Amino acid sequence: MRLGVIDRYRDWLPVTGATPAVSLLEGSTPLVPSRTIGPSLGLGRLFFKQEGLNPTGSFKDRGMVLAVAKAMEEGARVLVCASTGNTSASAAAYAASQRLRAIVVVPAGEIAMNKLSQALMYGAKVVALRGNFDDALQTVIDLAEHYPVALVNSVNPYRLQGQKTGAFEVVDALGDAPDYLVLPVGNAGNITAYWMGFKEYHAAGRCALRPRMVGAQAEGAAPIVTGRPVRRPRTVASAIKIGNPASWEGATTARDESGGVIDAVTDTEILQAQIWLASTEGLFAEPASCAPLALLVRLVREGRIGKDSTTVVVLTGSGLKDPEAALGNVEPPIELDGDARALAKVLKL
Repeated sequence: MRLGVIDRYRDWLPVTGATPAVSLLEGSTPLVPSRTIGPSLGLGRLFFKQEGLNPTGSFKDRGMVLAVAKAMEEGARVLVCASTGNTSASAAAYAASQRLRAIVVVPAGEIAMNKLSQALMYGAKVVALRGNFDDALQTVIDLAEHYPVALVNSVNPYRLQGQKTGAFEVVDALGDAPDYLVLPVGNAGNITAYWMGFKEYHAAGRCALRPRMVGAQAEGAAPIVTGRPVRRPRTVASAIKIGNPASWEGATTARDESGGVIDAVTDTEILQAQIWLASTEGLFAEPASCAPLALLVRLVREGRIGKDSTTVVVLTGSGLKDPEAALGNVEPPIELDGDARALAKVLKL
């Protein structure tokens, strides 16, 4: 029987007997072995952690379930978050499941329509704020400080506690930690959480290795790479279009303690990786999820990742979250009038 994150990893999470049993059966996402890309790069073993199969289509559900449960334990009835899309969908879904009110603040004109539609369908009150994500986040932080609402962004420590279970699942599936764990870095909570999880499992003797953490930012939204906030972040990967990450320090700690790296890739590299992943592995991930694959390709070609390594790329969200970004880079459907013979001719069969 499948269990949600809280039930599966209760002994590793800050829950009590008073913590409500919140679950949409999140987590337990598959670790898919690469059939084409890994061999093409000459890697020993390459796996894709398919987080797009969580209930709302992204990794955010792992942390959100715990943040919502703890908020309810503390008596909250209204949830609030700022979001570039995935957080809003997750917060709204869990609020709906528990009959809570959800308020979502998004940067105006900067959110993929599919993600926005999720929040609206789950019944959230959505406010489009002029400015970027960082402005929206500061606004909801101020709101939570002065009004009776529970903030469920990744500045909420329970979010990271829930997200660390992704690291547990990787180890449980492989029998040990991989040599490299590669994932996108936007607000930087996920790389912080995964490193937390690997360290906890390692300290408890559940894994012998601790992986090198490799984080990918987009070239137009790479504050950690450049060492300074980006006032107007720009990238096709909307989920990581963040100029001043809330978990900046956690990300650099994960990088430095693990001996890893955080680097930037171009939008062109991201979209090329997205097409390669979908057309050769059958995995359709949103652009932000493909930034780590793009970075992996570069690091392998530069000889900075060993060919005999075990590597896991975390695909943080489904490609159905933001299909518009992908559709401009593939051939459109063929339209014709005719029978099977005409169709065969067009297809050169």
